[in-house]
Amino acid sequence: MKKQARSYLLMTLPALVLFFVFHTYPVLQGIFYSFTNWRGYGEWDFIGLRNYIHVFADDRALSAYLFTFKFAIVSTILVNIFSLLIALGLNANVKFKKTLRAIYFMPNILSILIVGFIFNFIFAQFIPQIAQELGIISLTKNILGNPELAWVGIVIVAVWQAVAFNTILYLAGLQTIPLEIYEASSLDGANRWRQFWSITFPMIAAFFTINMVLAMKNFLMVFDQIMAMTGGGPGRATESIALLIYRGGFEGGQFAYQSANAVIYFLVIVAISIFQIRILSKREVEI
Repeated sequence: MKKQARSYLLMTLPALVLFFVFHTYPVLQGIFYSFTNWRGYGEWDFIGLRNYIHVFADDRALSAYLFTFKFAIVSTILVNIFSLLIALGLNANVKFKKTLRAIYFMPNILSILIVGFIFNFIFAQFIPQIAQELGIISLTKNILGNPELAWVGIVIVAVWQAVAFNTILYLAGLQTIPLEIYEASSLDGANRWRQFWSITFPMIAAFFTINMVLAMKNFLMVFDQIMAMTGGGPGRATESIALLIYRGGFEGGQFAYQSANAVIYFLVIVAISIFQIRILSKREVEI
């Protein structure tokens, strides 16, 4: 028993130390500095909750929160619709099913920054040239340069890349459904639409909950796509909370202030995730 305990400690302690040094300690340090006026360098003093109060009165932070919520809600809905449809297709009895699964998963393994740069070229050069040849005037200009439409381009890229992972989760759920249930429902006269709403969706409800929570959490933390495609522009039209925290904390001398913003942001994400889990879990029971 002593040898087993020693082996257990030798395996777990290094991981715990690394986790504490590179994760827990920086988090605690950020929370500590959120109660100060530290700019990331020089001296600092305790100022209590002043940073937190200023965040709620900051128009730039409010605008970033509104954009982030709009982006996350739209992207979460779209990615779950598309990934579920693709998963249903890939779960059907079609040729080259395994090959198609590998192809649809490829976007998930690509670098987000590289994907962002590629789509930046597509929106800036490829689509306008084709639109000009076809006479589609509305698409002859780069939508990433339009303050009202730039967020749409980011949604397209984010959804396109996120669909791959969510599709895999839905596929895992679909493969847990016994085929005998569909056969029995067919004998009872149920069509495809009735089978989906009465059998498929209720039996993958847990996977739907997981996908909704993970998708919302990931989209609320959007950073790479915006950095690669618009940099938060035009102006500040696509500036997310994560981008605002990064720029203000590491480039704007607002380390303590943005640390407070990060703490608030963390609590918001946790609250939204808990709310989603409770609502969707309750929905699972009702289904």
